[in-house]
Amino acid sequence: MGQPRSIIAGLVASILLSSFVLVEAGDAAAAAARKIARPRPKPSSPAKCETPKFRIVVDVGHTPDSYGALSARNDPEFGFNFRLARLITAKLKSEGFAATRLLVTDGKARPSLFKRVGAANESRADLFLSVHHDSVPDKLLETWEFDGAKSYFSDRFSGHSLFVSRQNPHFATSLMLARMIGRQLKQQGLHYASQYTLPVMGRYRRQLLDKDVGVYRYDGLVVLSRTRSAAVLLEAGSIINRDEEMEMNSPERHEAVAQAVAAAMREFCERR
Repeated sequence: MGQPRSIIAGLVASILLSSFVLVEAGDAAAAAARKIARPRPKPSSPAKCETPKFRIVVDVGHTPDSYGALSARNDPEFGFNFRLARLITAKLKSEGFAATRLLVTDGKARPSLFKRVGAANESRADLFLSVHHDSVPDKLLETWEFDGAKSYFSDRFSGHSLFVSRQNPHFATSLMLARMIGRQLKQQGLHYASQYTLPVMGRYRRQLLDKDVGVYRYDGLVVLSRTRSAAVLLEAGSIINRDEEMEMNSPERHEAVAQAVAAAMREFCERR
């Protein structure tokens, strides 16, 4: 049976999150220049990548109260997200990205989205990576019994996917990073989820921006569109697929994904 939510909540409670401080700078010359017509300011250029100082926020998708999807074996998505995001954070730190922070939020679904965006923006993150695990629309679910309980599954689709938003002020940078992560995942022998282009996905259907490595466009997603840094959402694999759920619980799969993310971040910094 799936792990009790109380264990997950206790695990999260043991994590001490870094405090985020928003520094605001006033502009004394602004008042004197009010009458001068000026063009609307453009978003600042992404920061140069000095590895020890480069601020990467690794966001654990969902919360203990709003845990996301249930896996085929009734385990909440939040637990999968937490374990993988924690490993990615540790891997990035070991690669020299010392300023990497794991972000865990609480509360209900929508308020928690704005809470995590606010935390990332206040910390002046240079990159934001949100870690999730995939499911399918309810109409595609089938029933089975696991450990004496009714459960739901869909073995029809599998694979990871990456999402970016055109509403993000650093869309081009977000897309570049997503492609780098996608290429590294592909080099690890992993395949992306192709179903998002299909009509059967309904309101979850997305535009495929990179058909080689599985980068999709998701403009309205809060954690991508409202962050002031480049932002990517990673669906690391399908936990509603019974075989892939087992893979997503394996140390080997965790290591492959974390290694791919770290390699992509190194490549990203080398190009800055």
